[in-house]
Amino acid sequence: MPQPSFLAASLYVSLGGAFGSWLRFLVGRGWTAALGPVRSGLFPYGTLTVNVAGSLAMGLLTGWLARSGTHEATRLLIAVGVLGGFTTFSSFSLDFAMLVERGEIGTAALYTGLSLLAGFASLFLGLFVMRSAA
Repeated sequence: MPQPSFLAASLYVSLGGAFGSWLRFLVGRGWTAALGPVRSGLFPYGTLTVNVAGSLAMGLLTGWLARSGTHEATRLLIAVGVLGGFTTFSSFSLDFAMLVERGEIGTAALYTGLSLLAGFASLFLGLFVMRSAA
């Protein structure tokens, strides 16, 4: 099966990403509706939900794609688009799992540590820069 053109691939990712972002929004709204705005604001229930659900979905999807030999367009639409818009944590989880399955435990640990430390440090740096500029 031929690879989709750049334009077609971009369309698949964009449409899937918009849908995934909307689903993420719905999860947050669902937690707020279920718990109320005060209780739902005490813990990031929505983020935890999408990270866990997205990781499960990525595992199921990756296994299915590997077995079925499905078109690249399907991977772009669902894995990159929908799940990417829903949560990038699912991609992080898949990268970690692939490293572990290849026996690259040290690299998996390094990737995890660097991702967390650099991500947190970058967020705090951004906050610091913007607060200092005020």
